[in-house]
Amino acid sequence: MKDKLATLHSKIRESKLGGGADRIRKQHEKGKLTARERVEYLLDHDSFEEIDALVTHRNTDFGMEQQKFLGDGVITGYGTINRRLVFVFSQDFTVFGGSLSETHAEKICKIMDLAIQNGAPVIGLNDSGGARIQEGVNSLGGYADIFYRNTLASGVIPQISAIMGPCAGGAVYSPAITDFIFMVENTSYMFVTGPNVVKTVTNEEVSSEELGGASAHSTKSGVTHFTAANDIDCLMKIRRLLQYIPQNCEDKSPRIEVDLETETRPKLNDLIPLEPNQPYDMCDVINELVDEATFMEVHENYAENIVVGFAHLAGRSIGIVANQPISLAGVLDVESSKKAARFVRFCDSFNIPLLVLVDVPGFLPGTDQEWHGIITNGAKLLYAFCEATVPRVTLITRKAYGGAYDVMNSKHIGADMNFAWPTAEIAVMGAKGATEIIFKKEIDESSDPTGKLKEKENEYIEKFANPYLAANRGFIDEVIEPAVSRRKLIKAFSMLENKAVSLPKKKHGNIPL
Repeated sequence: MKDKLATLHSKIRESKLGGGADRIRKQHEKGKLTARERVEYLLDHDSFEEIDALVTHRNTDFGMEQQKFLGDGVITGYGTINRRLVFVFSQDFTVFGGSLSETHAEKICKIMDLAIQNGAPVIGLNDSGGARIQEGVNSLGGYADIFYRNTLASGVIPQISAIMGPCAGGAVYSPAITDFIFMVENTSYMFVTGPNVVKTVTNEEVSSEELGGASAHSTKSGVTHFTAANDIDCLMKIRRLLQYIPQNCEDKSPRIEVDLETETRPKLNDLIPLEPNQPYDMCDVINELVDEATFMEVHENYAENIVVGFAHLAGRSIGIVANQPISLAGVLDVESSKKAARFVRFCDSFNIPLLVLVDVPGFLPGTDQEWHGIITNGAKLLYAFCEATVPRVTLITRKAYGGAYDVMNSKHIGADMNFAWPTAEIAVMGAKGATEIIFKKEIDESSDPTGKLKEKENEYIEKFANPYLAANRGFIDEVIEPAVSRRKLIKAFSMLENKAVSLPKKKHGNIPL
């Protein structure tokens, strides 16, 4: 009995699910790992336990009964990453192009069901040519079964998708429902309709890489959150991401032990330029505030006027949302609002506290923004912050103008602690624009309009372009020296660790999608 089992498992390992040596070699020549190698790199050494390794498809049409491979083109099972349980499926492009059959889908669904029942993340390594044509509606139904489980699992367990080859047609919608998407440069692509269909319908010639490659989706569409140079880099980034994320919605993120000292950061005192319109890199502020080398940016190359990502603060996992002054002066627009709103909702779903760094001159004006729905898209970010019940701390570094002040986690929409640096300017609008409106008559009637404008501008700055009026009303809890910001934030998040909020009873809200 033992000999028979040993022989069987040996065949499974050697065949790599039946792909054959030639196909595996071609996979390597493309710079891609095999499905099984990907699982081995992703998980802790010797932790993987395979499920349904002996499953084969049931189709007997078009000569398919003569072509059966153990596993039917997908490896499924569970293991650990940094000794924490995860469930994983890895599609094998060397078997029928990784195409999804009825049994292939059933294997994935079984893994997802187990992940939900056991409260652990599920990771999908996608490398598939799409639905298996020979099975017709059975393969289409298999995709729908997966979509349904993606939706049930949303907000319950973290779902991560890695696109490590083709992902086209209906197959793209499963990753789209998951929390984070990784893509590998030059070897992976996603699109609903491929280049051939695009050419037929629109007469537009475009390559797969241009249409749906990692670069296109990380910079233009925002579909993918992370890109990687190769398969191994992608898998290592997934391992790193999980360091910041809890197992499920009822769990807390893993905490790292750190040695705390005075925690002052004198460099922060000199990061804000004296000239109010001069840009600076908000990532420099972030890296000074958080634990060293722990900031992991999400959507780094998309909507760069806002920065979102994870970091550790005194060993605690936090999510960061920050305006980026070096890109469009840090304004909020359609893309940045959507990017930040989804990130905020993820953090709130999984009990990850939020730190919001504010330097925002307002919403981006113009017909392009209005016609593309800046109203409803800006409202998405507002809604996301308003409904979030996790600890929320805001630090205003410089500008906080107009409605954008309200939206960026102000006290008025439920933020717990709001700090400001002395350089903060909290006002309806910039001093020059406000002066031209408020004192228009005086300026026009003056014998020296330019001098009068400057005089009134300074008067406005003195009264409104500072954090003290807001602090006087309790909208800012404390105006602090930049150097002590890290210490203040550590104490604030420690105080808020056991925060509990009850929302009004409802089925769910109606976010302006």
